[in-house]
Amino acid sequence: MKLLLDSCALIWLASEPARLSMTATKAINDAGNELYISHASLWEISLKHAAGKLTLPDAPRFWWQEQMVRWGIIELPLTAEVIFRSSELPPHHKDPFDRAILAQAGMDAFQVVSPDGAFPDYGLPILW
Repeated sequence: MKLLLDSCALIWLASEPARLSMTATKAINDAGNELYISHASLWEISLKHAAGKLTLPDAPRFWWQEQMVRWGIIELPLTAEVIFRSSELPPHHKDPFDRAILAQAGMDAFQVVSPDGAFPDYGLPILW
């Protein structure tokens, strides 16, 4: 199964794994599943860190790379198509980073790992 982690799922996986649901933890730790993360999450995490809203043990550029290696996560670049599709989604969710994650999930048949209550409104498979 291809799992697309949202930003908070990655942050919790790295720093507070007990906050992940049992279902999410089991799926993430299943060696048969592939873990992915959007560059929208990288952008969001970097901005929150710079604004003082997110504390990381290291600068985002180093913390991010460490998590990619540690968990074997595959990065998904933001493309023009992702941006176009995120702007074409119904307005259930206003956060542009989450909209990009949802657009990528819809484009590539990912199951999104997220506790966000607005995500199911998009009809995509959500795992939490």
